Amino acid sequence: MQNNSPTFEDDVHILVVEDSVTQAVQLQSLLERNGYHVTMATDGAEALSLMEKMHPTLVISDILMPGMDGYELCRRIKKDAGTKDIPVILVTQLSEPEDILKGLECGADNFITKPYEEDFLLSRIQYILINRRLRTKVRTDMGLEVFFANRRHFITSDRIQILDLLFSTYESALQKARELERVNRKLQEALETIKTLEGILPICANCKKIRDESGEWQSLERYIGDRSNAVFSHGLCPDCARRLYPEYFGHKA
Repeated sequence: MQNNSPTFEDDVHILVVEDSVTQAVQLQSLLERNGYHVTMATDGAEALSLMEKMHPTLVISDILMPGMDGYELCRRIKKDAGTKDIPVILVTQLSEPEDILKGLECGADNFITKPYEEDFLLSRIQYILINRRLRTKVRTDMGLEVFFANRRHFITSDRIQILDLLFSTYESALQKARELERVNRKLQEALETIKTLEGILPICANCKKIRDESGEWQSLERYIGDRSNAVFSHGLCPDCARRLYPEYFGHKA
Protein backbone atom coordinates (compact mmCIF):
# COMPACT_ATOMS: atom_id res chain seq x y z
CA MET A 1 0.00 0.00 0.00
CA GLN A 2 1.18 3.48 -0.82
CA ASN A 3 2.16 5.55 2.19
CA ASN A 4 -0.31 8.39 2.68
CA SER A 5 1.52 10.15 5.50
CA PRO A 6 0.18 13.66 6.00
CA THR A 7 2.50 16.43 4.86
CA PHE A 8 0.18 19.32 5.73
CA GLU A 9 0.34 18.85 9.51
CA ASP A 10 3.49 18.01 11.44
CA ASP A 11 1.81 16.29 14.39
CA VAL A 12 -1.53 14.58 13.73
CA HIS A 13 -2.79 12.73 16.78
CA ILE A 14 -5.82 10.46 16.29
CA LEU A 15 -7.91 9.07 19.13
CA VAL A 16 -9.50 5.75 18.13
CA VAL A 17 -12.46 4.49 20.18
CA GLU A 18 -13.15 0.81 19.45
CA ASP A 19 -14.27 -1.98 21.80
CA SER A 20 -13.28 -4.81 19.43
CA VAL A 21 -9.65 -5.72 20.14
CA THR A 22 -9.10 -7.18 16.67
CA GLN A 23 -10.48 -4.16 14.82
CA ALA A 24 -8.70 -1.75 17.17
CA VAL A 25 -5.29 -3.37 16.52
CA GLN A 26 -5.88 -3.40 12.75
CA LEU A 27 -6.89 0.26 12.69
CA GLN A 28 -4.03 1.35 14.93
CA SER A 29 -1.53 -0.49 12.73
CA LEU A 30 -2.97 1.09 9.57
CA LEU A 31 -2.85 4.62 10.95
CA GLU A 32 0.64 4.31 12.44
CA ARG A 33 2.00 2.87 9.17
CA ASN A 34 0.78 6.03 7.49
CA GLY A 35 2.49 8.44 9.87
CA TYR A 36 -0.24 9.22 12.41
CA HIS A 37 0.15 9.19 16.19
CA VAL A 38 -2.57 7.01 17.68
CA THR A 39 -4.13 6.68 21.13
CA MET A 40 -6.62 3.87 21.76
CA ALA A 41 -9.74 3.81 23.95
CA THR A 42 -12.09 0.87 24.43
CA ASP A 43 -15.26 2.85 25.14
CA GLY A 44 -16.72 6.35 25.31
CA ALA A 45 -16.01 6.92 28.99
CA GLU A 46 -12.31 6.10 28.58
CA ALA A 47 -12.15 8.34 25.51
CA LEU A 48 -13.53 11.33 27.44
CA SER A 49 -11.10 10.66 30.26
CA LEU A 50 -8.17 10.62 27.82
CA MET A 51 -9.35 13.84 26.17
CA GLU A 52 -9.05 15.63 29.51
CA LYS A 53 -5.30 14.98 29.32
CA MET A 54 -4.74 15.34 25.58
CA HIS A 55 -6.16 17.27 22.64
CA PRO A 56 -6.36 14.93 19.63
CA THR A 57 -6.44 16.25 16.09
CA LEU A 58 -9.21 13.83 15.16
CA VAL A 59 -11.47 11.22 16.79
CA ILE A 60 -12.52 7.99 15.08
CA SER A 61 -15.22 6.18 17.05
CA ASP A 62 -17.30 3.09 16.54
CA ILE A 63 -21.00 3.64 17.20
CA LEU A 64 -21.98 0.32 18.76
CA MET A 65 -20.13 0.11 22.07
CA PRO A 66 -21.10 -1.00 25.58
CA GLY A 67 -22.16 1.79 27.92
CA MET A 68 -21.74 5.08 26.09
CA ASP A 69 -22.23 4.65 22.33
CA GLY A 70 -20.51 6.66 19.61
CA TYR A 71 -23.42 9.10 19.22
CA GLU A 72 -23.33 10.08 22.90
CA LEU A 73 -19.53 10.35 22.87
CA CYS A 74 -19.69 12.67 19.86
CA ARG A 75 -22.45 14.72 21.49
CA ARG A 76 -20.33 15.28 24.61
CA ILE A 77 -17.26 16.19 22.55
CA LYS A 78 -19.23 18.78 20.59
CA LYS A 79 -20.86 20.26 23.72
CA ASP A 80 -17.52 20.93 25.40
CA ALA A 81 -16.12 24.34 24.43
CA GLY A 82 -12.59 22.96 24.59
CA THR A 83 -13.19 20.02 22.23
CA LYS A 84 -16.12 21.04 20.00
CA ASP A 85 -13.85 21.88 17.06
CA ILE A 86 -12.22 18.42 17.01
CA PRO A 87 -13.53 16.48 13.98
CA VAL A 88 -15.32 13.23 14.79
CA ILE A 89 -15.66 10.30 12.36
CA LEU A 90 -18.31 7.74 13.31
CA VAL A 91 -17.82 4.17 12.11
CA THR A 92 -21.16 2.49 11.49
CA GLN A 93 -23.18 0.04 9.42
CA LEU A 94 -25.33 3.02 8.32
CA SER A 95 -28.39 1.07 7.19
CA GLU A 96 -31.21 3.51 7.96
CA PRO A 97 -31.88 7.21 7.17
CA GLU A 98 -32.37 7.79 10.89
CA ASP A 99 -28.67 7.05 11.39
CA ILE A 100 -27.86 10.17 9.37
CA LEU A 101 -30.17 12.28 11.53
CA LYS A 102 -28.60 10.89 14.69
CA GLY A 103 -25.19 11.80 13.28
CA LEU A 104 -26.38 15.33 12.55
CA GLU A 105 -27.94 15.65 16.00
CA CYS A 106 -24.75 14.72 17.81
CA GLY A 107 -22.60 16.92 15.54
CA ALA A 108 -20.60 14.21 13.74
CA ASP A 109 -18.33 15.41 10.96
CA ASN A 110 -18.15 12.22 8.89
CA PHE A 111 -19.42 8.67 8.50
CA ILE A 112 -17.37 5.61 7.57
CA THR A 113 -19.30 2.41 6.89
CA LYS A 114 -18.13 -1.09 7.76
CA PRO A 115 -16.49 -2.87 6.08
CA TYR A 116 -14.32 -0.13 4.62
CA GLU A 117 -11.35 -0.09 2.28
CA GLU A 118 -8.14 1.08 3.95
CA ASP A 119 -7.37 3.61 1.21
CA PHE A 120 -10.91 4.96 1.48
CA LEU A 121 -10.51 5.61 5.22
CA LEU A 122 -7.12 7.26 4.73
CA SER A 123 -8.46 9.55 2.00
CA ARG A 124 -11.37 10.53 4.24
CA ILE A 125 -8.97 11.45 7.08
CA GLN A 126 -6.84 13.55 4.74
CA TYR A 127 -9.94 15.30 3.40
CA ILE A 128 -10.98 16.30 6.93
CA LEU A 129 -7.52 17.46 7.96
CA ILE A 130 -6.93 19.49 4.80
CA ASN A 131 -10.29 21.23 5.03
CA ARG A 132 -9.73 21.83 8.74
CA ARG A 133 -6.83 24.10 7.83
CA LEU A 134 -8.43 25.71 4.79
CA ARG A 135 -11.76 26.64 6.32
CA THR A 136 -12.30 29.67 8.46
CA LYS A 137 -12.57 29.22 12.18
CA VAL A 138 -15.80 31.21 12.26
CA ARG A 139 -18.75 28.84 12.57
CA THR A 140 -22.25 29.66 11.35
CA ASP A 141 -24.43 27.94 13.93
CA MET A 142 -27.99 27.05 13.11
CA GLY A 143 -30.85 25.15 14.68
CA LEU A 144 -33.31 23.01 12.77
CA GLU A 145 -36.07 20.76 14.06
CA VAL A 146 -36.92 17.73 11.93
CA PHE A 147 -39.71 15.20 12.49
CA PHE A 148 -38.77 11.73 11.23
CA ALA A 149 -39.67 8.15 12.20
CA ASN A 150 -42.25 9.33 14.76
CA ARG A 151 -39.84 11.48 16.73
CA ARG A 152 -38.38 15.00 16.69
CA HIS A 153 -34.71 15.61 15.91
CA PHE A 154 -33.04 18.92 16.71
CA ILE A 155 -29.97 19.58 14.58
CA THR A 156 -27.46 22.24 15.61
CA SER A 157 -24.60 21.36 13.23
CA ASP A 158 -23.37 24.21 11.06
CA ARG A 159 -24.00 24.19 7.31
CA ILE A 160 -20.51 23.05 6.33
CA GLN A 161 -20.66 20.20 8.85
CA ILE A 162 -24.03 19.08 7.49
CA LEU A 163 -22.69 19.10 3.93
CA ASP A 164 -19.61 17.13 4.96
CA LEU A 165 -21.71 14.52 6.72
CA LEU A 166 -24.18 14.16 3.86
CA PHE A 167 -21.42 13.97 1.26
CA SER A 168 -19.59 11.32 3.28
CA THR A 169 -22.83 9.36 3.64
CA TYR A 170 -23.42 9.50 -0.10
CA GLU A 171 -19.82 8.52 -0.85
CA SER A 172 -20.03 5.54 1.52
CA ALA A 173 -23.32 4.41 -0.03
CA LEU A 174 -21.79 4.76 -3.50
CA GLN A 175 -18.79 2.70 -2.44
CA LYS A 176 -21.08 -0.07 -1.19
CA ALA A 177 -23.14 0.05 -4.37
CA ARG A 178 -19.99 -0.33 -6.49
CA GLU A 179 -18.83 -3.25 -4.37
CA LEU A 180 -22.21 -4.96 -4.73
CA GLU A 181 -22.11 -4.35 -8.47
CA ARG A 182 -18.63 -5.89 -8.67
CA VAL A 183 -19.69 -8.97 -6.68
CA ASN A 184 -22.86 -9.33 -8.74
CA ARG A 185 -20.84 -9.11 -11.96
CA LYS A 186 -18.50 -11.87 -10.76
CA LEU A 187 -21.43 -14.08 -9.79
CA GLN A 188 -23.03 -13.48 -13.18
CA GLU A 189 -19.81 -14.40 -14.96
CA ALA A 190 -19.53 -17.57 -12.87
CA LEU A 191 -23.12 -18.48 -13.68
CA GLU A 192 -22.54 -17.96 -17.39
CA THR A 193 -19.46 -20.17 -17.20
CA ILE A 194 -21.46 -22.90 -15.51
CA LYS A 195 -24.24 -22.60 -18.06
CA THR A 196 -21.85 -22.77 -21.03
CA LEU A 197 -20.66 -26.20 -22.18
CA GLU A 198 -17.25 -25.85 -23.74
CA GLY A 199 -14.77 -28.17 -25.43
CA ILE A 200 -15.16 -31.56 -27.15
CA LEU A 201 -17.79 -33.85 -25.63
CA PRO A 202 -17.36 -37.63 -26.23
CA ILE A 203 -20.83 -38.90 -27.21
CA CYS A 204 -21.95 -42.44 -28.09
CA ALA A 205 -22.94 -42.69 -31.76
CA ASN A 206 -25.68 -45.19 -30.90
CA CYS A 207 -27.36 -44.32 -27.56
CA LYS A 208 -26.14 -40.68 -27.45
CA LYS A 209 -24.77 -40.93 -23.89
CA ILE A 210 -22.01 -38.46 -22.98
CA ARG A 211 -18.78 -39.34 -21.17
CA ASP A 212 -18.08 -36.87 -18.32
CA GLU A 213 -14.76 -35.73 -16.83
CA SER A 214 -14.55 -38.80 -14.55
CA GLY A 215 -15.12 -41.23 -17.42
CA GLU A 216 -18.72 -42.06 -16.51
CA TRP A 217 -21.26 -42.31 -19.33
CA GLN A 218 -24.39 -40.28 -18.64
CA SER A 219 -27.59 -39.64 -20.51
CA LEU A 220 -27.71 -36.38 -22.44
CA GLU A 221 -30.47 -35.09 -20.15
CA ARG A 222 -28.54 -35.79 -16.95
CA TYR A 223 -25.28 -34.34 -18.27
CA ILE A 224 -26.83 -31.04 -19.39
CA GLY A 225 -29.16 -30.86 -16.37
CA ASP A 226 -26.24 -31.16 -13.93
CA ARG A 227 -24.40 -28.30 -15.62
CA SER A 228 -27.16 -25.81 -16.38
CA ASN A 229 -30.63 -24.65 -15.40
CA ALA A 230 -32.20 -26.46 -18.36
CA VAL A 231 -35.28 -28.62 -17.65
CA PHE A 232 -36.29 -31.29 -20.17
CA SER A 233 -39.77 -32.27 -21.36
CA HIS A 234 -40.01 -35.43 -23.46
CA GLY A 235 -41.91 -36.04 -26.66
CA LEU A 236 -41.49 -37.51 -30.14
CA CYS A 237 -40.38 -35.77 -33.27
CA PRO A 238 -42.52 -36.49 -36.39
CA ASP A 239 -39.92 -38.86 -37.93
CA CYS A 240 -39.67 -40.98 -34.77
CA ALA A 241 -43.44 -41.00 -34.31
CA ARG A 242 -44.00 -42.36 -37.81
CA ARG A 243 -41.24 -44.94 -37.40
CA LEU A 244 -42.30 -46.21 -33.99
CA TYR A 245 -46.07 -45.96 -34.38
CA PRO A 246 -46.85 -46.26 -38.09
CA GLU A 247 -50.39 -47.45 -37.35
CA TYR A 248 -51.19 -44.07 -35.77
CA PHE A 249 -49.02 -41.65 -37.70
CA GLY A 250 -48.71 -43.40 -41.07
CA HIS A 251 -45.57 -44.77 -42.66
CA LYS A 252 -43.37 -43.04 -45.15
CA ALA A 253 -40.48 -44.83 -46.74
